[in-house]
Amino acid sequence: MAIGRGRLLQLQWQCLLARPPPLGCFGSAFASPGAAAGRAGFRMRPGAMLPAGPAALSRRARQDKVCRRPSTGCSASLDSLPSEVLLKILSYLDAAALLCAGCVNRRFYHLANDNFIWIRIYSTAFSPRRSHWRVDPAEKTDLSVNLLSAGDKEAGYWKKEYLTKQIASVKAALARVLKPLHPHTGLPVKTKEALRVSGLGWVIILRAADGREYTMEHADLSVNDSSVTVVWYGKDWPPLATLSTLDLCGATPVFMGQSRTPSRIRPRWHSLITKYQLSQLTESSAVGGDRLMRVFCLPPGLVVGLWKREEELAFVMANLHLYCLVERSMLGSPAVPYELPPHTPVSDDSPERGLHGYRLHVDMHSGGASCLCGSFHNLSASKGYLENEYMKLTVISFKNNTEHLPLIGKVGLSWKTNSFDGCIKSCSIMDLTLLEEYGKPFWCFSSPVCVRCCPGPSDGPSFLGEAYCVDYSDSEGRLHMELVWVEETEEYFIVSLALYLRLAKVNQWFGTQY
Repeated sequence: MAIGRGRLLQLQWQCLLARPPPLGCFGSAFASPGAAAGRAGFRMRPGAMLPAGPAALSRRARQDKVCRRPSTGCSASLDSLPSEVLLKILSYLDAAALLCAGCVNRRFYHLANDNFIWIRIYSTAFSPRRSHWRVDPAEKTDLSVNLLSAGDKEAGYWKKEYLTKQIASVKAALARVLKPLHPHTGLPVKTKEALRVSGLGWVIILRAADGREYTMEHADLSVNDSSVTVVWYGKDWPPLATLSTLDLCGATPVFMGQSRTPSRIRPRWHSLITKYQLSQLTESSAVGGDRLMRVFCLPPGLVVGLWKREEELAFVMANLHLYCLVERSMLGSPAVPYELPPHTPVSDDSPERGLHGYRLHVDMHSGGASCLCGSFHNLSASKGYLENEYMKLTVISFKNNTEHLPLIGKVGLSWKTNSFDGCIKSCSIMDLTLLEEYGKPFWCFSSPVCVRCCPGPSDGPSFLGEAYCVDYSDSEGRLHMELVWVEETEEYFIVSLALYLRLAKVNQWFGTQY
């Protein structure tokens, strides 16, 4: 019998050793192969003994099964912690992380608004600079008084104070950067530096008919002389048939001075620039295409590329003129775009005010290559050119050969996606900046234009070559350019360029009654 009991114990002991150790039920020594067995039982740790025998082993096996059952009462979360512990944890976060934590739920929102946490962040960020190493006792007193008064303020008071002062300081820095203006365009010179300081970026929000939203981050960005070109492309486009609108928004970090590159993780503020209706992607808005792509234009300045085979989105390109671009991209709301302040007419008793002293800067570019960059001064019109609610400004006259300009290089609209790239012939991006006699921007746009065939120059006999024209129009005016293709040099020549300004805009700007 003794031999039988020993054999039984040996078999059960081997089974226990082969079983994986239960976590939290027995010590690690019980599962180790080197556990020693004594005459009275198995040793787990110093001072702890397990009784031997079949009954004890069966009882341990039942306990093992109980320990292996999934426990529902052992789970813990941050939300189950006391508020004092959570406040201590939140006190180690920076301002951006606190704002993100406040979006978890209502309890975390109130905890993340704690005045004692925000007053320390405020004091650290905006404490006066000291010229000496040791802390002035007066500064210690001010900080102590602020800490004592933090409990007297309403919840979130110091959070609002910090955000207000942080945004004001960055706006002041942006104003200094944007102050120098280009002598020809009247636009800020240090646009790239302003984008770096503010961390400004752009997103498009695609809205479906069922209410779903898709936010797309830009994939490429280039800064030109008078505009910024932003491109979105990728493989995760939603089906075009389900989409209704496209919102172009500026995305600004809430803490603009803390990161040089915008991040999707950190809190950002969206400012609506323009809302586009995707139902307008019709044949009338098509501007060209190639063997893979069809390109459409949605005013103002949006280019949408669709794959020819699937009729699905391939890329989106936004052309943003630099005039008040920072304000439009930062000072609007997610639902309402920023409105420019109303213009106050300058008091002038001249009988021909608003008819002379205009300056024009025009660019034509695509894919980083420029085919036209010219400035024209002292543009004027007479009262005889005021007709059909427009005022005509002649920039390049057909009759004056010295004013004719060539387009350098090939005219084309470059596009690219993750897998392909190409160029739409006879299309380009045009940036126009018209300054009035006091040097303020009067008419600005950045938009794709097409070079189309036309009967011939309207001001005289035709050249030995094919005639083309470029037209653009919006609510403030229209442009008409006539070109001739010269076979010998294989380039376009601009032989006529005229601007037609709406008289309603001229009268409103100068306070006249033409």
